[in-house]
Formats: sequence, structure tokens, C-alpha cells
Amino acid sequence: MSQVQSVAEHEMAELIVTSLNLEGVDPAFIEPEAPLFGTGLGLDSIDALELALEISKRHGVQLRSDDEDNRQIFASLRSLAAYVQTHRPA
Repeated sequence: MSQVQSVAEHEMAELIVTSLNLEGVDPAFIEPEAPLFGTGLGLDSIDALELALEISKRHGVQLRSDDEDNRQIFASLRSLAAYVQTHRPA
């Protein structure tokens, strides 16, 4: 059963696909609750660093590699989009 992406989730999905050059991945088909790493989208720690850099550039949200909440923040498209939405500078 697929879940519908919110506008913020869709924007984040597009950012993930474009910044990581995920060929053959349609941002609209990234499940909001599916894991981004391992079995889900299959991202790795290098992808996380690139993604954090791109999020910082586009949204002004700093994601630090030593943040103990990273596992939760990067758990899924939904959690990442929600984190960025709540931590964006006004």
C-alpha cells in the first residue's frame, strides 16, 4: 500500500534523487515511510554526507555528522522532510 507524499516530502525526494544522481529513481515513487538506508533506497554514509551538504545549501539547515539523532532524522523521507521543515531558518 503506497502512501502519498506531502509537498515537503516530494521536494525532499526530488532533492535526494538529483543531488545523489539516483538514475532510474522516480522521486514520486519514494515511499515516505520506507528506510532511506539499507533495504529501502539503499543509501550509504557518503550519500548522507552529500545529502546533508545539499540540505544545508538549499534550506539553511545544518545536519552534523556527530548528531546522535541522525539515525532518526535520516530514517525515512518523511522524517527527513519533517526535520528540515521544523529546523529551517524563518
